[in-house]
Amino acid sequence: MTNPIQNHIRGVFIPVKNIENARDWYCNLLDLPTDGEIYFEHIYVLPMQGGTNIVLDSKIYSSNNVYKTPVIQLATNNIEKSYDYIKSQGVEIITDIQNGHWFNIKDPDGNVLMICQ
Repeated sequence: MTNPIQNHIRGVFIPVKNIENARDWYCNLLDLPTDGEIYFEHIYVLPMQGGTNIVLDSKIYSSNNVYKTPVIQLATNNIEKSYDYIKSQGVEIITDIQNGHWFNIKDPDGNVLMICQ
């Protein structure tokens, strides 16, 4: 039998407390409009370049489901400028720039994200 499962990630789910607040925060972080549809009153899909979307989901949220290590690596061409920008936005930074090319932040729900050059 031929394997029907593709070598392709369509989306990564992030548990969030409040879908509207999370949508606004992530759209601000990624410079995206907030005019997309909230599906089933608990899912918001952030359309990312490259085809792998971030799926915010308030139905799967619990403090046990929050990502304590990064499952998403957001890209930048300038790590220092990104660090300064994140700092100016009041986002919680949990590491300084490491090895000259990455640092970690937390979203308002406590999920850890990586910014990487």
